[in-house]
Amino acid sequence: MSGYHIPVLLDESVSALVSSISGTYADATFGGGGHTSEILRRLSPEGRVIAFDRDLDAFANKPDDSRLTLVRSDFRWIHNHILHLGYKDGIDGVLADLGVSSHQFDTAERGFSFRYDAPLDMRMNQEAEMTAEDIVNTYSQEDLENILRIYGEVDNSRKLAQLICRARETGQIRTTADLGNAIGSALPKFAEHKFLAKVYQALRIEVNQEMKSLEKFLSGAARSLKSGGQLVVITYHSLEDRMVKNFIKAGNIRGEAEKDFYGNVKAPLKAVNRKPILPQENEIASNTRARSAKLRIAEKV
Repeated sequence: MSGYHIPVLLDESVSALVSSISGTYADATFGGGGHTSEILRRLSPEGRVIAFDRDLDAFANKPDDSRLTLVRSDFRWIHNHILHLGYKDGIDGVLADLGVSSHQFDTAERGFSFRYDAPLDMRMNQEAEMTAEDIVNTYSQEDLENILRIYGEVDNSRKLAQLICRARETGQIRTTADLGNAIGSALPKFAEHKFLAKVYQALRIEVNQEMKSLEKFLSGAARSLKSGGQLVVITYHSLEDRMVKNFIKAGNIRGEAEKDFYGNVKAPLKAVNRKPILPQENEIASNTRARSAKLRIAEKV
């Protein structure tokens, strides 16, 4: 597990999640198994953990523990699986650590990082059809611009989309190096890595349909919880954090409160922490990928 992914905000998130040592909890993003292992460590023999991951590589990290059920699935289907496993009255808590695992970033052939010359893949589920190569070679200039602007919050998204479309006229953009060459003239000289990170984030989100999955996950997680159960979510960029914050506040990702006849907001959750919990300096120093993490906690009403 340690070489696969270092769990972020481990103590803070698991402490917020586990309210009963004999409870049942879901780790919606199993990955390296760090959060799952810590949850199991805190549970009694009667406790249970249901973990989810769509990346087959993650299954090599499954601990030998009869209290754990590991499901290969996109977490958007969490409620279906919770019902199928027999928890019709709900479970005690759901945790999700969003984003990409260190293993995915550091495995060159997965194409998640511009640090390696590798195929433009970026699929979290390696059996899925669409890759980043498909996107940069087939999407219209307008669609590319929208993806870069909305999902990556890239400033000159129109210019980048134009450069990508121009480059693919002379040959397929197949690798991370090809993409770098295509957009190289638009990269800011003193912030190249930060800029590329936004471009890759945008493509990754589109490949894996992360925002659609997150929206469905939030709704499914809320439906899967018992009254008083905890939803614990770690986000890494403003787009997903805003979605989580809005859902906790209003019960939808737009943040538009729907009220009943008496004027009460019809949100299934209530915030436990009004401001997100951030990593301590010592955690960031030992794991730089924790620097942008935000932890939000909510309780089922």
